[in-house]
This record gives sequence, structure tokens and C-alpha cells, in this order.
Amino acid sequence: MEGVPQHTAPRTVEEVFSDYRGRRAGLIKALTTEVEKFYQQCDPEKENLCLYGLPNETWEVNLPVEEVPPELPEPALGINFARDGMQEKDWLSLVAVHSDSWLLAVAFYFGARFGFGKSERKRLFQMINELPTIFEVVTGVKQQRDMPGNHNNNNNNNKSKSSGKMSRLPETQTKGVKVSPPPKEEDDSGDEEAEDDEQGAICGACGDNYAHDEFWICCDVCEKWFHGKCVKITPAKAEHIKQYKCPGCSNKRARV
Repeated sequence: MEGVPQHTAPRTVEEVFSDYRGRRAGLIKALTTEVEKFYQQCDPEKENLCLYGLPNETWEVNLPVEEVPPELPEPALGINFARDGMQEKDWLSLVAVHSDSWLLAVAFYFGARFGFGKSERKRLFQMINELPTIFEVVTGVKQQRDMPGNHNNNNNNNKSKSSGKMSRLPETQTKGVKVSPPPKEEDDSGDEEAEDDEQGAICGACGDNYAHDEFWICCDVCEKWFHGKCVKITPAKAEHIKQYKCPGCSNKRARV
């Protein structure tokens, strides 16, 4: 089975986390930038199918392994059967939730197999918890919750939207382009909150957190933010884009 790593199984906390991060990156690709390919492979007419994330940051849709018990925990079975019975975004969200559960199961399977103690298990979870979940990346839920305007919405309606780190840039700049965060407001009581806001910003393609010196662009359809390098958009190219659509929105075809 291709979903089982062919190399030596990870044995240290760092190796297990590296395995987790590689599989996670592959699953995020399937559910975002390569979603059209993933959708087509999940044919409801086929047998029970599973979505596997691989350690080399790729993914595959395949039948479950035949061996019992399997060498690794198995992902959710039959994801293809629900594809046409619900809206696409809801189906992708469902697959994302099950993918998060599977990743944790695989990581802590390795921990149990190689005898991780309490401190090692805690450290592994803390490392994993620093990354947004696949569900948060796919739906943008964490990004929306962490936007400054959502913390005290009733008390801050009169604030300028430009003060929010994830808000749109002024019309004089390219729409949706994110290069660096706006200056922080001089408010000691809000320092901790502002720091949390910056930590909450995630790329809709790779799932990594926001960095000050990176070029970002926002999709005008789904309103998710992306590293320019992840969607192959440079600042110069963005200058000529009136309305940007991310790969996932560009590849969507009309479905009944």
C-alpha cells in the first residue's frame, strides 16, 4: 500500500512530527490547490475509497489496505459516497475533519509503538498544535475567528477596517495583495491580542502561518489568503490583476 511509508518508521518526536507535517501538506494540497483532481478521483460509482496523505507531501485516493490489522491506522472509509449528496464545501470540510483525526491517529500510533513517555507525547502534541488543522485551512474558520474585528465586534464597529491585519488594502494598492502587516496600534492592553491575530493568519494553500516579510494575496471569491509563491503570483503580476481567483475557485465547475 502506497500510504504506508517505505522508509524506516519515525522513532523520535522530531521524526514523527516531520512525518505528520509531510502528510498534512499532501492532504492540504488535495483539498485546496488540487481539489479538482481530488474531486474527480472520488467517483461515487467506485468502491470504498480513502484519502491518504504521504510523508513526501503528496496525496492519493486509494482503496483501503487488505491486511488486518493494518500496519498504520486507516483514514475514513468511503469518502467518495458522500461526494454528490452534499454541497462541495461541506463535503470537503467533512473530509478535512476526518483527515485531521487520521493524522493524529498516525502520529500517536508511532508514539505508542516506540514507547513515547508523557513528556514526549506532550511535546509532540504541542508541536502539532502550533499548526492550523486541515479543517481550519480548508474552511478558513481560524482565520476568520482571529481577525481583529471579530474579538470585540460590538465595541469596534467604528474602527477603520484598514487597522485589521487581514483586512483589504486601500484602493490605491492592488486589491487583495498582502505584503506586510499595518502598523500596530499603540495600545498596551491589546498587545497580546494583536500578537494572537498575527499568529492566526494562515495560507490557504500550504497552511503555514503569516510572516511579516512575505508577499500575500487574497482570493476575491472565497476570501482566503495565500502566499504569492504558493499560487505562483508575484507582486509585479498582482499589479495587473483586477479580481484574483485562487486555484481552487478557478477550477470549480458548475455542479448540480
